[in-house]
Amino acid sequence: MPPTLASLVQHSALKLTVRAGADRLDAPVRWAHASELTDPVPYMEGGELLLVTATNLDAGNPEAMRRYVRRLAGAGVVGLGFAVGVHYDDIPQALVDAAEETGLPLLEVPRRTPFLAIAKAVSSEIAADQYRAVTAGFEAQRELTKAALAGDGPGEILTRLAAHVDGWAALYDASGAVVAAAPDWAARRAARLTPDVERLRERPAPASMVVGDTDDRVELQSLGTGRRVRGALAVGTGAALGTAERYAVHSAVALLTLTTARSRSLQGAEQRLGAAVLRMLLAGQPDHARAVAGDLYGGLLDAPFRLLIAEASAPSTPAPLGEAMEAAALRTGETMLAVPEGERLVVLAADGGAAVAACAAYAEAQEAQEAQEARPPREPGTAEEGQVVVGLSAPAGPIAVSAAYKQAEQALSVARRRGRALVEHEELATGSVLPLLADDAVRAFADGMLRALYEHDAKGRGDLVASLRAWLSHHGQWDAAAADLGVHRHTLRYRMRRVEEILGRSLDDPDVRMELWLALKATSSPSAPVP
Repeated sequence: MPPTLASLVQHSALKLTVRAGADRLDAPVRWAHASELTDPVPYMEGGELLLVTATNLDAGNPEAMRRYVRRLAGAGVVGLGFAVGVHYDDIPQALVDAAEETGLPLLEVPRRTPFLAIAKAVSSEIAADQYRAVTAGFEAQRELTKAALAGDGPGEILTRLAAHVDGWAALYDASGAVVAAAPDWAARRAARLTPDVERLRERPAPASMVVGDTDDRVELQSLGTGRRVRGALAVGTGAALGTAERYAVHSAVALLTLTTARSRSLQGAEQRLGAAVLRMLLAGQPDHARAVAGDLYGGLLDAPFRLLIAEASAPSTPAPLGEAMEAAALRTGETMLAVPEGERLVVLAADGGAAVAACAAYAEAQEAQEAQEARPPREPGTAEEGQVVVGLSAPAGPIAVSAAYKQAEQALSVARRRGRALVEHEELATGSVLPLLADDAVRAFADGMLRALYEHDAKGRGDLVASLRAWLSHHGQWDAAAADLGVHRHTLRYRMRRVEEILGRSLDDPDVRMELWLALKATSSPSAPVP
């Protein structure tokens, strides 16, 4: 702690006596300064102990002393030291009364105590306090560095930082989401500061800002190099940071920047390694892929994972989605393999993990935002600027990555056609194939295949389309289909021969029957074109 009036009074060599303001001796003293000016205020900065002998003061004048003391207190002077035995044998009562009235501490300085001794005592205590702060700061720096080198993630750094500042600390990723907090209860408090973190991100790094009040003062520091903000650090305390605390915060900022903003060369190397692992998996070489993956991606291949393909409309990229998934993986210690491919992003992530959940949440939030902004529904097969479309495979292992990639491709294709932000392969596997018939190409095929039958019926020469639908729905059973149509089975047989003649296709061929049934389904859907 810096020197206070109380510590100076307790200094045995100074022999100071308190004559007024005994209840305010805990005020810190920034400096001790002697001045005989009748108005020294223009030369004060606040926090000084002013030392006087009253050479030029009318110390016996109550009104003059009242003005003098009030002006000193208003300038932030924390105490007044009056030397007795120089011009006055005792402190004039007018000065004592004025100090008591204003609440300014008044110290009696005996003649044998030179002002220089008081100045040296203040200077020594300030130097000692600064030394203690610097020492504590270096100790905090060593502890934080050890935590960073231990490889336990940012959580341990935040825990030690919170202990050093006697408060709490939280780390945010580039999107403004809370990655970690210490103690645990601070995560909820930190989440309420997301709007402030977003404002901080708009400033070039490094940047800082203070929010909150005196009881909950929070300092936000940006993390990153150059102008790109890669995250933020929040430090909550009950008072302004001291020198030692400031050392600790600056050390944490540097270490967290190193741990969260890895060098471009390292990121590039990891991406190249991830791309090599993915190529080997797609080529059906899981053993080679595992050997190349090593400790970096090896753990990901030991449990079921999902493969997803994200695609964004130009000139956007799926990078924000990748950052959201990476942040979620970082919070839980998961491993994630992400390979950018231009406007696409291919990701391997643990099945049921935080990264896959973050992908689903991102897609849900995107669709919710579109609904909130009252945007028109997405046109099938299109994506507006900034929209991301994702296809997600079923859970897979290293030997089935090629199949998982095809599943993700199929799901992505369906997501584009349906105007959806995310489609999982399970939806295709467990759902109906009928929604897929809404594709314009399928409808065009169905229209071309059945047009001759519709034209035949339109001329009033029979009801071949309805007869064909009834016959197919009853799996070629003549009696059941005829009963459904209310005609004789011979009539139905005649109509089916006419269908074969008009189409030039044999109904004995199961492929033909399948194509005709799907064509009928496509043209009977509510959005199908009217022939």
